[in-house]
Amino acid sequence: MSTSSAQMLISMVLYMSVVIGIGIYFAKRANQSSENYYLGGRSLGPWVAAFSAEASDMSGWLLMGLPGLAYWTGLADAFWTAIGLALGTYINWLLVARRLRNYSHIAGDAITLPDFFSQRFHEEKKVILTISSLFILIFFCVYAASCFVTCGKLFSSIFNADYRLMMLCGVAFVVIYTFLGGFLAESTSDFMQAIIMVFALIVVLVSGTAAAGGVGQVLENIRNIPGFLEFFSTASPVLDEAGQQVISQSGPVFGQAEAYPLLNVLSMLAWGLGYFGMPQVLLRFMAIRKADELKKSRRVATVWVLISLLSAVTIGLVGRAFAPTAFTNASDAENIFSYLAGTLMHPLFAGLVMAGILAATISSSDSYLLIAASAFSKNLFQGVFHRKANDSQVMVVSRVTLIVIALIGAVIALDENSVIFTIVSFAWAGFGATFGPLMLFSLFWKRTTKAGAVAGMLSGGIMVFVWNFLIKPLGGIFAIYELLPAFIISSIFIVAVSLLTAEPDKTVEEEFERAKTDL
Repeated sequence: MSTSSAQMLISMVLYMSVVIGIGIYFAKRANQSSENYYLGGRSLGPWVAAFSAEASDMSGWLLMGLPGLAYWTGLADAFWTAIGLALGTYINWLLVARRLRNYSHIAGDAITLPDFFSQRFHEEKKVILTISSLFILIFFCVYAASCFVTCGKLFSSIFNADYRLMMLCGVAFVVIYTFLGGFLAESTSDFMQAIIMVFALIVVLVSGTAAAGGVGQVLENIRNIPGFLEFFSTASPVLDEAGQQVISQSGPVFGQAEAYPLLNVLSMLAWGLGYFGMPQVLLRFMAIRKADELKKSRRVATVWVLISLLSAVTIGLVGRAFAPTAFTNASDAENIFSYLAGTLMHPLFAGLVMAGILAATISSSDSYLLIAASAFSKNLFQGVFHRKANDSQVMVVSRVTLIVIALIGAVIALDENSVIFTIVSFAWAGFGATFGPLMLFSLFWKRTTKAGAVAGMLSGGIMVFVWNFLIKPLGGIFAIYELLPAFIISSIFIVAVSLLTAEPDKTVEEEFERAKTDL
């Protein structure tokens, strides 16, 4: 290992030690009850709720996937995705946060998302609970895999080590940390990690821009790439037979700009719809200590997201100007953030910036593992299979489940050529279409029925698979992001089936009205 790599490692080890320390600090409190372990006893303050929600949401794709997308094809895809995410963040905090915080408390004091849906419709046979838990297990295995890919790419690029070994080291660290402290440790460390993430983004952006000759020189360099700096067209790298971008004496070779029609814009804006069904964000709404503090949280979260997304997209553009031939395929391009940090900064400082990527990855993967574990242990094991299970049994099953899910995610992440952005987009669509429409209708339409809820989840979740694997490959108008059609289909099924079935009973309607009047 070189001296610079050793210095980077020192910074990152110090950072990881602090994170582990947080887990140990909260371990005793987390183990007092499953409510403390999964929801922190509804004790989050407004700043912690906001920062932890966004840090757990953005994950490593913010520092690797999004800059890599901008580096590879230019502004359009990354920009419209960022706009959709920013709008989705604000609207979710504005419309959903307060009502979900109150309704989850009224509906049996629910501490997980499947538990809320089940209590919301007063179901006895736990059909909604089972289906929602299974979908959480499926999509969080995929989501966790994207985080493990990030760890593998980061460590292998820094230390020039085997990708799979580095990925497995990242898995082990995340599992140990999540195993210890539960939701409180996760949320508190996410607060710290959100600060590190935005700090790392700003520092790399400023350093990269200066090294590339300033804003004017950056614009001059990338303006010459056809479609690279356009909102309604996209760059088209020319690839050789091995799938690598062709490099000539004058630099990387691009073909003619490809049109970026309105349908593509809508497809990328649809990323914002995913927020309404994202468990790691919705849980923060449920866990905040006072509903009145959500207004402050909304403002903090929105500002953080705007700064972070703008910086991430711009880093990709600056990276193409500074190092136009550094990466020759879409997968490798996702290392542009770590490349700039390692090239332009002192190793000790670069290690701290690299910890920003690690922070983003940990803040998401611990949320994914914890929520998926709760879906099985709390909702399926205790809620369906063994209703007399005590808290101790639930906690044991939860930790075993956590390890199993981590192993499944690690298997998915074994392919080092995986593109983080692609993995995240599929899981994001899965949650957005499965739970997003149901969350909105559950909170705002009293007429929603149990049958409508089941139909909405099944149609949305299944359509994500059908559209992605069967319809999307047809191309043309069918090449849109699967979240948009699946979200629409789910909404239609919820409304149609609810209207075709008997109205909810009076106790459900009265509870709905109480949740609304308590706002």
